[in-house]
Amino acid sequence: MQRNLVILVDENDQVIGSEDKLIAHQQGLLHRAFSVFIVREHNGETQLLMQQRAACKYHGALLWSNSCCSHPQMNENTQLSALKRVEEELGVTLNQLTWVGSHLYKAVMPNDLIEHEFDHLFIAYENPAITYFNPDEVESLKWQSLSDLEQQLGDFPELFTPWFLPTFEKIKQSI
Repeated sequence: MQRNLVILVDENDQVIGSEDKLIAHQQGLLHRAFSVFIVREHNGETQLLMQQRAACKYHGALLWSNSCCSHPQMNENTQLSALKRVEEELGVTLNQLTWVGSHLYKAVMPNDLIEHEFDHLFIAYENPAITYFNPDEVESLKWQSLSDLEQQLGDFPELFTPWFLPTFEKIKQSI
């Protein structure tokens, strides 16, 4: 699915229009987004499926981030959009997503693009067998324990997308 438009919203997530995705990121326009965190228990540890963004992405290329993130399209249910996007990027069908909240953030990217999002946060407690991922979206995937992830965020924050830390801080209380 082409996702070249974003839904512009106000600070209460009320729709005020739409815009081309690149223009919205160039101008820092507030738009609706979602972030999916796929979580599993493995060998007594809680782990998060981390995605390294594809090298061809126009922002955040090769940086690590949550399992999947994107933008719903106009007149599209955000949760259903998130489920579809997980399938498009990771090649798996999740059984259920749980909405755990939302937050606003603004992050300036190294290439002067601006992520300014009203981000809906979802968790999936599953252990999907991923045998394919979309190379236009994903460079690599890995399961990472929450404790190792927090250590890495402290030591090497430059390896992560600018939006990952505030999003992770918001979501980890729900994991």
